[in-house]
Formats: sequence, C-alpha cells, structure tokens
Amino acid sequence: MDQTILLAGDIGGTKTDLALFSSEAGPRAPLAEATFPSARYLSLEALVSEFLAQVEVPVDRASFAVAGPVVAGEARVTNLPWLMQETQLAEALNVSSVRLLNDLNAVAYALPFLTQDDLRTLNEGQLVPNGAMAIIAPGTGLGEAFLTWNGSRYIPHASEGGHADFAPTNAMEIELLRYLSDRFDHVSYERVCSGRGLPNIYAYLKDSGYAQEPAWVAEQLARAEDPTPILVNAALDETSPCELCVATLNTFVSILGAEAGNLALRVVATGGVYLGGGIPPRILPALQKGQFMQAFSNKGRLSELMTRIPVHVILNPKVALIGAACHGLEQVHD
Repeated sequence: MDQTILLAGDIGGTKTDLALFSSEAGPRAPLAEATFPSARYLSLEALVSEFLAQVEVPVDRASFAVAGPVVAGEARVTNLPWLMQETQLAEALNVSSVRLLNDLNAVAYALPFLTQDDLRTLNEGQLVPNGAMAIIAPGTGLGEAFLTWNGSRYIPHASEGGHADFAPTNAMEIELLRYLSDRFDHVSYERVCSGRGLPNIYAYLKDSGYAQEPAWVAEQLARAEDPTPILVNAALDETSPCELCVATLNTFVSILGAEAGNLALRVVATGGVYLGGGIPPRILPALQKGQFMQAFSNKGRLSELMTRIPVHVILNPKVALIGAACHGLEQVHD
C-alpha cells in the first residue's frame, strides 16, 4: 500500500499549528510542523499555502481541528473572520479530501494515543480495559466529550454538557447560583467553570464580602482584557497570594471536580477521565491538593466507584493537532 501524506492542523483564533504526517509513521511522528499567528492571514487557504510552500511535500488529504462548531462540513473560528468549507478547501489545496472537526472532538480522538509523558495523574484508579473515556476541558468555555469502545476501536462522541444547568453542592454555591441567576437568564456550568466563569465566581465572593479586594489586584484587573490569568496568578502566588483569588480558585476547582464526576457517572468512564483545555495545566498545584478529587468522588452511594476511576490532566499542548492527525489517518485506513 502506498504511503499517504496527511496535512493536519489545530486552527485557533490566536495561533494555528500545522504538521505533516504519514500513514506509515502515524500520528505521533510528524514529518514537518510549524506554528503561525492566525490573524496575519486572510484565510486558512492562505496560511496553509505558505506552509506547503515551505515544506515542498505533496499532500494527499487534510484534517483540521477548529475552535468552533462544525456543521455540514462548514466552520467558523471564534475571533477570526474565516469561513472554512471542506469542499472549497479541498479544491483550493488540491487534495482529495478535507475534514473539519471541532477541536474538543479532536482531543477526544487523541486520547487513546496519549502516553504517560503527556499526562499528570490525579487519581491512579483501576483502569478497565476498553471502558468508556470522558474529557472535560475548561478553557475560554467548557467543553465535554466522551469515547466508547465499538469492539475494535474507540469512537468519540461530541457533547454540549458544559451548557447543562449548574448544580450547587454546598451552601456557598447555592448563594453563588442565586447571585448569577439575577444576572443571567441561564446559569450553566460554563458560567462558573471556564475562563469566562472564573471572574463570575470572583465577582460573587467580592460582592458578598468574603474578603477585601487588594488594590494591586484591582489595578491589574482594570488594565486587563482577560481577568482570568490575573486571578489565577494572584491565587497561586507563593509569596503573597490574594485571599479573594485563592477562594475563587478553590471554588472553581471544587465545581470542576463535581462536574467532572457528573460526566464520569453519565458515561460510566471506567477508562478514565481526562482534563483538557488551557486552564488545568495552569492550575495543576491547586488540582493536586485533593479538593478536586474530593468533589469528584462525592457521589453518595456511588462514591466508591468514583475512587476507582482514573483521572488525568492533559499536559501536551499539541493534543488537538495529534487528534486531527488521528482522525485524518483513520479516514485513510477506512
């Protein structure tokens, strides 16, 4: 069988990772790769054309992970004016096939190919071979997906579980829900468990008088376009952590643990739960303190089952690119 060359990409609003893979070497051995600032290009076609001119390798197919929904072979990326269509891209790039998939779905495709070096384990658990796997990914929003075994391989399934109703688990979270219900028509997990959600927790704790907002934090927040990195850094500061930010991050970790446990229960994720997205690697010290696993496992009569579920944080920043390659090469084999 002749070798197939696949172009895979992780297309984001800030940057785009591209790489070439072969059907012979597989999804963990790129032949060439590069990263591009997405906003400098008028279209994905223009960006990809520059990469292909650099590598000078004929490409047979392409598979792109996209930071946004993919509907009927068409996608837009948040924060970019690009419209991407599979048939149009295939024609422009002169390849036989182009597939677009949501970036979280791409991460799901990558899970079976990750190694221990790609992960940090929060709970060793007792892995059940071919058991369902789940991924929960707090980044700008809150993504969720899962995989099931079909007898020969894992099949990823998309989910919009991050938009399900937020369910408080203690008195403070009940008050948080009341606070946010006055401000939003619908309070989902994404409202409290994402890059968008962390500032909502902070606002509640500040307005409820939990602790004083330090002047230096207020000054940084006033200048920042995105408050989330400010809050995380102030919470994790080893010399002078902000009490209000520490409480915000602890609340976030508990809510993330509870919802990760909910997802694990819904799909009986005996194959493991994986934390993706940009936030978990950044807050690893907070996740390792035990509060996350306590919230994850606190499921009443099924608490003992929860302690047996392996839980890992994905550290590899190229996981969506690997997943796009897995997806594209799977199409080749099929």
